[in-house]
Amino acid sequence: MRFALLGSGSEGNALLVQAGRTTLMLDCGFSVNETESRLARLGLQAEQLNGILVTHEHSDHIGGVARLARKFKLPVWMTHGSLLMQRAAFADIAVTELNPHHRIVIGDIEVQPFLVPHDAREPVQYGFSDGARRLGVLTDTGHVTPHIEASLAGCHALVLECNHDEAMLRNGRYPASLKQRVGGRFGHLNNEQAADFLARLDTGCLQHIVAAHLSAHNNTPELAVRALSATLSCAAEEIAVATQETGLDWRVIA
Repeated sequence: MRFALLGSGSEGNALLVQAGRTTLMLDCGFSVNETESRLARLGLQAEQLNGILVTHEHSDHIGGVARLARKFKLPVWMTHGSLLMQRAAFADIAVTELNPHHRIVIGDIEVQPFLVPHDAREPVQYGFSDGARRLGVLTDTGHVTPHIEASLAGCHALVLECNHDEAMLRNGRYPASLKQRVGGRFGHLNNEQAADFLARLDTGCLQHIVAAHLSAHNNTPELAVRALSATLSCAAEEIAVATQETGLDWRVIA
């Protein structure tokens, strides 16, 4: 089982997970041309995808999904709430509505959606498994709930939001309303919230930890890495950072 990110941040997000003969994309916030270019960088073509899962309806996550699915005839999965907010865009696309409390199996990958607190209609994040290994993804959540902790306990790899440094957001250039939204209980995790979550999580099987969805204006990779590595008592080099420009190359979960 392996995973990679095409890009991560407010200008576009997409993640790939691959197991056996199945390759799934999680979100797509890029144009078709940009998505194809980023896939090629990872040695893939869009025709090799088996489908796209959606976390929520914000444009940096869903903006490119309909066009990519339409061009390559890809099935799409999302919650009822997300589809309600995008029904016209997906009118001619095969969309399966997810129950956020039920696992599904797509080819060789078991998918577990779970609800998260974010300012969207019915936002979810996901766990992925090939039966032996688990990848957890947690971004776009304002705080961590017991349900999230239970859903991600014991993962072998974790992609974790470190959106902002609290002081940088507080003292930065954003208007007060946007600061409140980003830092609120339905916004995005800051570095310390992500680290506190890691401290409570069962990380005994963890092989990969990736800091993701970093703000271009209110965070730095160094601050995010420092927070996570301190919690895990590991070297900074053991924390990967997914960037907006290049994402993250393939990581194998052994």
